[in-house]
Amino acid sequence: MARILVVDDQHLIRSGIVALLRTVEGLGPVLEAADGEEAVAAAREHRPDLILMDISMPRLSGLAAAERILALGLDPAPRIVVLTTFDEDEFVYAALRAGCSGFLLKDMPPEQLIGAVRATLSADLLVAPARIRRLVQKHVADGPTHQRPAPPGTGATSLLTGREVEVLALVAQGLANEEIAEHLCVSDSTVKTHLHRLMAKLNLRSRAQAVVFAYETGVVRVGGQGGGSGPEGPI
Repeated sequence: MARILVVDDQHLIRSGIVALLRTVEGLGPVLEAADGEEAVAAAREHRPDLILMDISMPRLSGLAAAERILALGLDPAPRIVVLTTFDEDEFVYAALRAGCSGFLLKDMPPEQLIGAVRATLSADLLVAPARIRRLVQKHVADGPTHQRPAPPGTGATSLLTGREVEVLALVAQGLANEEIAEHLCVSDSTVKTHLHRLMAKLNLRSRAQAVVFAYETGVVRVGGQGGGSGPEGPI
């Protein structure tokens, strides 16, 4: 059963989400933390499978806390979903680049929140690759990539095998592991192995971060053409 950590400095919001998730059959313990510092300590102690993380908090922001948690090297690493009041591209993009699996709006209906939690636990990606592509395209258009912090693993694509580059490009196009396996005529387990190895080589912490990396480094070009050894064509 999945262990969930809810992090928000607003007690009413935090307690409401915790109470809701504790009513859901099939979920494990639902823990809570009041700020980023508490979140890091709770993650280290309790090793949650999923963390719902507010962005704006005292002492330590949600994004900074997410980066620290993912840097702990927990195995398996928790999936982190950002909680936000507004659907702002800057926050979403920063969260994905930090290694988060997606974002949720705090005013979403309870049933959608429950569905999103289940989806994240099973899929590790809560933002459609098309949305990530749009965010990358916007940020590339705003200025050269070197003006922003480089994503983990930048410059390390030479470490990848040709097949690993293919898998990365297909992930960026939004294909699930089963679809990648069918496309490459290999088994699901082989795809998982390639994905695990390429993410380890590039120090990537989530599938969403891998999609961002693929666009920012040209493995898949923003204009829709695959780079390197990856597939070409519109996404």
